[in-house]
Amino acid sequence: MNDFAYAAPTTLEEAAALLAQWGARAKMLAGGTDILVQLREHLREAEMVVDVKKIPELTAVEWSAESGLSLGAAAPCYRIYEDASLSAAYGALADSTRIVGGWQIQSRASVGGNLCNSSPAADTVPPLIVHQAVCEIVGAHSSRELPAAEFCTGPGKNVLQEGELLVRMQLPAPPAHSGSAYLRFIPRNEMDIAVVGAASWVRLNDSGDKIEEARIALGAVAPKPVVADEASQWLEGRPATEESFAKAGDLARKVATPISDMRGTDEYRKHLVGVLVKRTLATAVERAKA
Repeated sequence: MNDFAYAAPTTLEEAAALLAQWGARAKMLAGGTDILVQLREHLREAEMVVDVKKIPELTAVEWSAESGLSLGAAAPCYRIYEDASLSAAYGALADSTRIVGGWQIQSRASVGGNLCNSSPAADTVPPLIVHQAVCEIVGAHSSRELPAAEFCTGPGKNVLQEGELLVRMQLPAPPAHSGSAYLRFIPRNEMDIAVVGAASWVRLNDSGDKIEEARIALGAVAPKPVVADEASQWLEGRPATEESFAKAGDLARKVATPISDMRGTDEYRKHLVGVLVKRTLATAVERAKA
């Protein structure tokens, strides 16, 4: 690891000024579970590391059934899944934060850091997409908002420009009779990277036997997380049955363009898409009924 300067600003203005000053030579540290490994292995280089854990806006978690969830980009994973009401409202997000590394990692790793790392296999990104999260991005002289579905642009790449940082993600309040779930497949516990990940969200009718609205997002099957629009739209108005879930899984395979590597072949990954979509839809429906 090369030597680098370190700063821990306490305000957004200080952080933005540091990023503007150092430009591409600066790297953000939210939890450090990714960037420190990357710096040590020379996968990335930095002359300045900006630790944002001391900025209140970036660690805040504010949630209500009326206004939804405001999730600071540096808020650690455990704060989501340890809150029972929050976990019930955003099931897919809670599922994903429970499996981001071990529990020691979850006290440091953040959903915002996972998003900014922009791995195609990132566990928390498909849940953010199906929950329609909106990202608030701030620079030294600007701010903008962007759907989480548009944040990642390729392996390890995203929309953040030089001098910008992700501040928070805003998730709308879940409507009545809605539920979500996330699942991933890994070949063994020692390999903590998804071969395929799938998140599903549904809203049922009042009687709970028909799907009124659905959203499905996939990870590790393309250069960035993808939305299965055709499968999601096909489910609208369909009965909430195993047959519907299986058909949606088949349709979701159409957006999968996976590679073959040591963790699985492209054919195997496409098969897993159908399996995981079917299972997450079944769980999401059960949660919506509850």
